[in-house]
Amino acid sequence: MELLSMPTARLPTGRRHVGGGNCSIICAGIAEPSGVPAPKGRKTEYRDGLFEKAFMSLFARKMEKFAEGGGEGESKRSMWGWDYESFVDVSKRVMIGRSRKQQQQVVREVLLSMLPPGAPAQFRKLFPPTKWAAEFNAALTVPFFHWLVGPSEVVEVEVNGVKQRSGVHIKKCRYLENSGCVGMCVNMCKIPTQDFFTNEFGLPLTMNPNFEDMSCDMVYGQVPPPFEEDPVCVQACYADMCSMANPSSNVCPKLQN
Repeated sequence: MELLSMPTARLPTGRRHVGGGNCSIICAGIAEPSGVPAPKGRKTEYRDGLFEKAFMSLFARKMEKFAEGGGEGESKRSMWGWDYESFVDVSKRVMIGRSRKQQQQVVREVLLSMLPPGAPAQFRKLFPPTKWAAEFNAALTVPFFHWLVGPSEVVEVEVNGVKQRSGVHIKKCRYLENSGCVGMCVNMCKIPTQDFFTNEFGLPLTMNPNFEDMSCDMVYGQVPPPFEEDPVCVQACYADMCSMANPSSNVCPKLQN
């Protein structure tokens, strides 16, 4: 669900020193002593700076309009009153009472609302579906998506028999580990992001989440499969993590309607 190709400064990924002291306002990144995401079963600790909080607030305020009780929450919370937990909470409330496709439509509307008029058409002109465009957008993803999914890196992939550096490996998705919800990962991130790039921007994108270790691989230039042919369509819940899980079902209920 990522503001997709919006120009911005590269997000810092660690602690910086300004004027000899610790920067507590702009610094951002993983706060784990190891410097890498925590193992599955434990949430990674992050240190969010102004850039990250700005994106969280921007997206959350847009999504709040579609969430259950959105009007009240929107009026009470200030622009800087959002953090990652409250952003994830808005996503959960958007899911309430909506089908899988309705959830995806909300994300599409939010993404479109964050772009200037004519932006998709301009993107198509600037980034036709070529190897260069796929590799360029993969490179942009690492800094621009950091606030949402955590650390990632560009990797080489094969698309239609051609090797290219248009893959992005997300080491442990922050959105998935904080929500603990398969349905949110698929309906509020994977499918709408794939569709937005593929159908609105004209640059195919496939996202392959790994629900075993919470990593994810994004492949720019690769056309995503229909939902019914995607392995995620039969993914079970995180029964021990998700408050909306149905342990008796073999498939996450949020993927079934």
